[in-house]
Amino acid sequence: MGKPKRICIYPKDIQRITGKSERHSRNLLSTIKEYLDKEPHQFVTIEEFALFTGIKKELVEEFIID
Repeated sequence: MGKPKRICIYPKDIQRITGKSERHSRNLLSTIKEYLDKEPHQFVTIEEFALFTGIKKELVEEFIID
């Protein structure tokens, strides 16, 4: 697989990956931001999401559609 089309992950992506609700996905993103000591306006990258959840980056990238 080539490079992903973007580097940031959004709640809709997390929904596709985990099968959880949008609310749970938003909460997970908030948890990751707190863990990484990020400001609310900062983005979470695909790589950061993969490291936090323990899911291989390549698997995460398969669910990134845009």
